[in-house]
Amino acid sequence: MDGFLSLWSQAAHTTLGLFWMAFWAFGFGYLISSMIQVFVTRERMKQSMGEAGPKSVALGTGFGFISSSCSFAALATTRSLFTKGAGFIPSLAFLLASTNLVIELGIVISIFLTWQFVVGEYVGGILLILLMWLIVRLTRPKRLIEQAREHAREAAGEDEDGEVPDWRKLITSREGWQQVANRYVMEWRMVWKDVTVGFTVAGIIAAFVPKSFFEALFAGSGQGSDPSFWELLLQALVGPVAAFFTFIGSMGNIPLAAVLFSNGVSFAGIMAFIFSDLVVFPVLRIQAKYYGWKMALYILAVFLAILVAASLILHYGFAMAGLLPSSANASSVTDQEFFAVDYTLFFNLAFAGLSAAFLVWKARTAGFMGSDTDSWGENILRILAIAAFAWLAGGLGLALFAG
Repeated sequence: MDGFLSLWSQAAHTTLGLFWMAFWAFGFGYLISSMIQVFVTRERMKQSMGEAGPKSVALGTGFGFISSSCSFAALATTRSLFTKGAGFIPSLAFLLASTNLVIELGIVISIFLTWQFVVGEYVGGILLILLMWLIVRLTRPKRLIEQAREHAREAAGEDEDGEVPDWRKLITSREGWQQVANRYVMEWRMVWKDVTVGFTVAGIIAAFVPKSFFEALFAGSGQGSDPSFWELLLQALVGPVAAFFTFIGSMGNIPLAAVLFSNGVSFAGIMAFIFSDLVVFPVLRIQAKYYGWKMALYILAVFLAILVAASLILHYGFAMAGLLPSSANASSVTDQEFFAVDYTLFFNLAFAGLSAAFLVWKARTAGFMGSDTDSWGENILRILAIAAFAWLAGGLGLALFAG
């Protein structure tokens, strides 16, 4: 029993430490994302993303990059663009870019993993889009696309666009920055459950799960020699399969990816795990609601194929260039010194103050009542987040009593 209580305390401490390391990165990323979403009009996006072609796909990728957001918000925006006439391939390019070419995601990856993973995230994002374009062109699902567009329009109902003021006026106005504050709070509102569950799971796995488990789950991990092609392929397949059965978004998955890497999982396996935010079950369910189950399963199959292929290409590309990161040099997550008087402390204090100011501003101007109703998946995730808070409180309480 004492061993369990000690591990419980260690898991809670690790979770809190991981979030402490990443808080300012979340705040900085969501501030940039909120400013872009408020000050950049989407009218030009809808007018420019026509049928598949180099220009439309490039515009979809660019618009996705500047509209970076969590996967659930990106799904809604993609649906809106698609129903307004944007081409299917440019719409998927927008979706992939807005969830993979993400500023805040790169910052968080740089904190928990090596620079190679940051480069892999952005290069891999481009690879995903190019591979998606190729597969969709080869399979030519024209009739399925037409049916999906009609289904999406019926599901959307009346979806009229409001007037979008000039960004130059917005950026110098109180109203514009009030919208930024509202958007910033909404970004946190959308991801707090994923982040809470993700960081808690990462702490639990880091403390409780032995390295032998990862070696059994991810074939070829933890070996002194380089894994074979088939072992890399299996690891790249296990990553998305593991992610599919979680309700954790990409931001919450990064600390868990660091745990996997420290336990010997290959670069390909880690990248496949990180890329898997669009093949998780809640995303599949939302896609089915928007486009119907046939299109949702088609998109799932395409995304699964491209993320496995992109992960393997990245792994062998980095290996050929002699840039492949080695997990042998990765320290255990539980051994890190999380709390110190350094730049993390001052950045966290700054963004805590900014977050509090934005929270109060939104409370006074717009309130917190949302018009949307949470789905059963969101309700399950909320229950898990509440349970995570209870778990953390118990573990930290044990640490205080032990101290």
